Amino acid sequence: MEEKITSFLYYLEHIKGASNNTVQSYERDLKYLEIYLEQKGNMQIDHLKEADIEGYLSYLKEHQKSAATVSRTLAAIRAFYQYLIKENQLEENPAKKIALPKIEKKAPRILSQEQIVCLLEQPNRKDTKGIRDRAMLELLYATGIRVSELISLKVTDINLQQGYIMCRDAQKERTIPIGKSAINALQLYLGEVRHILLRDASDKTLFVNCNGYPMTRQGFWKILKTYANMAHISGEITPHMLRHSFAAHLVQNGANLKSVQQMLGHSDISTTQVYMHLNQETEELMNVYHKSHPRA
Repeated sequence: MEEKITSFLYYLEHIKGASNNTVQSYERDLKYLEIYLEQKGNMQIDHLKEADIEGYLSYLKEHQKSAATVSRTLAAIRAFYQYLIKENQLEENPAKKIALPKIEKKAPRILSQEQIVCLLEQPNRKDTKGIRDRAMLELLYATGIRVSELISLKVTDINLQQGYIMCRDAQKERTIPIGKSAINALQLYLGEVRHILLRDASDKTLFVNCNGYPMTRQGFWKILKTYANMAHISGEITPHMLRHSFAAHLVQNGANLKSVQQMLGHSDISTTQVYMHLNQETEELMNVYHKSHPRA
């Protein structure tokens, strides 16, 4: 079974051109399903019936997994079975008729511009690690790229003279401009820090950890949480919040949706429109407040 999942993930990444996020998420979902099946008496994933899959989805719900997680898990299982059908290893997809759970669409949580400034000021700019961390945070907010894209960047993807980065995801790539703050932070990191941290001089990975190896998603997540605590930002903070904040702040300051869509890499502009709605709601609340509050 392990070989079939490995082949499926290879197919997703190299044939279908799925993003790193999708491949990693599907791999994780299928691994969790395997663990569940082992607990059920070593049931084989490619021998499951529709009722078995529904039972697993119910199990996830009972363990407080969100509708989004359950939905993505079902998508992973469906895609895996479709692959087995394509490879003539299965005749029917047992997950085909299972209804997706309804997902309540929530407005993305963003940080205020003041919170962003406070967050970016936390790393110690006289410290090797702090200089690296400041460069990562500045670049993430300057471009709105995903954390998976951040840690995949190569030195050759950065053009500081022209002020842009090249972000590559599967067969797609996009050019994203960067401003002075991010350029200055990157210049300092590349000029004074990266060669100190780097374990292998031939490694072209832009950001490395303190052991000299490529930065991981988990490693960056911990770094972000540390600085968020230092900045007294309450509530759960995630790397994706910086992406949301990047987009929302651009729209708030007059950027057109088409440009924001291109920078974010959204295939459908309807995905980007949530930031326009968010901006409109904020403006309406501000107008009501200033008109109605006695001390506004």
